[in-house]
Formats: sequence, C-alpha cells, structure tokens
Amino acid sequence: MQIEELTSEEFKKLRETIKSIIIPVGSIEAHGPHLPLGTDLFTIYEISKKLVKEVKIFLSPPIYFGLCRSTRDLPGTITLKGETLKSLLLDILESLYHQGLRNFIILSGHAGGTHNAYLIDTAEAFLEKYGDARFFIADIIKLLKEILQELGIPERDSHAGEWETSLMMYLKGELVRDLSLAFEDYPTFPKFWVLKEKENYWSSGIWGNPHKASKEKGKILTEKLLQKLRDLLSDFIQ
Repeated sequence: MQIEELTSEEFKKLRETIKSIIIPVGSIEAHGPHLPLGTDLFTIYEISKKLVKEVKIFLSPPIYFGLCRSTRDLPGTITLKGETLKSLLLDILESLYHQGLRNFIILSGHAGGTHNAYLIDTAEAFLEKYGDARFFIADIIKLLKEILQELGIPERDSHAGEWETSLMMYLKGELVRDLSLAFEDYPTFPKFWVLKEKENYWSSGIWGNPHKASKEKGKILTEKLLQKLRDLLSDFIQ
C-alpha cells in the first residue's frame, strides 16, 4: 500500500494491524548514455511497488537522492552530503514512528559504500532513541548477489551494465535509450587512493556490459528478487 495514495482515515485503520514500512532510497546519478539518471530509484521503487501488492506492508514515498562519490562530477549527478541524507532520513523515520510504525525496511537502489554506511548509521542513531524500533537495511547489489551468480553475471558488473540495464528494460523500458549508444567499461581506481578528480578514472558511468542485457533477464531478476525479499521479510514483519 503506497501511503501517498491512501486517505488519512484509510491509513489510520490500516496502521492498527500493519507496523512495517518500506522506504525506498535511490540516487540521481549518471548511468551511461543509455539509462536515465534516476535508474537507482526506478529499479528499487518499482520492485517495492510489486512487493507491497503481495505482502501486507506500507510503502513510503521514495527518497530520490543519495550520496554519490564516484559519479559526483558526471553530468546530471545530484548528490547529498552524508549528514544531509542522515538528517532527512531521521526526520522521516521519526514521523513514521510517531504515526505508529515500528518496523522499517530501507531498500536502496544505490549501492555506494559511503551511502550505505550512512543508512546504517542512521538506523543506529534512531535505535539509541527508540529502542523498540526494528530495521532491515539492504542495497540492491547485496540482495542480487546470489541471483547474479546463478545467471552467470560477473560480480564486477555493478553499474549500468548487464543486470541493471536488464532490470530497467523490464521495469521501465520506455526510459531505456538505444543500447548502441552504450559500451562495455570497467574503470580502475588506484587502490587506497582518495581522489578529487574521479572523472579522470570513470567518465562513462558504466561498470559492466550493457550489451548483454535483455528484458527477459530483467523479468527473471525481478521475480527472483521479489521471492528473496518475501523470504527475508517473512519473519521481520511479524
């Protein structure tokens, strides 16, 4: 159930028995010449919308913005500071808690390491104040890891490549551009360096091979991911 589509009275009645909510988090960042800037948001939000049709759980309006380090200088990327993301999410969580919800499922379509660290740090800070709250936090790559192995998609394919392009072709195909514009790319950042000019090492926004993508793979990925989420959340939302 998408909160923004409910009336106040409908929400009031449903919250008597439903205490769990998904908060989708994405990013606006470069995803090569073939995928839209909102890819990280679109994938996880569309999957979340499918999930709440099967599982009795609320779905929050999504957070479009995230913390983007490696792509921050690429055209179109809009990034938040980590503390801004944390502050925004804390406000949303506190409001939802005030409305009677206790089980918070934060699903991130953006898998940046620093971004995800702030999501976990937010949950830790919230638990210090509200000890009866519960958190489930996962990013899309960690959720898909075993599924990608099953399908033979290499681990280094991580951004705007085979699996992410496949998901977009299935979930939001009208937003996928001509794949002939895309290309295979695997950037290499110097190990242990913290770089200012990241664009010098990754200018494409692609990390993988989008030419191996297909709508059929996207359908398989979506169905398997939905099943995995149903299994993972079966105990959490009780």
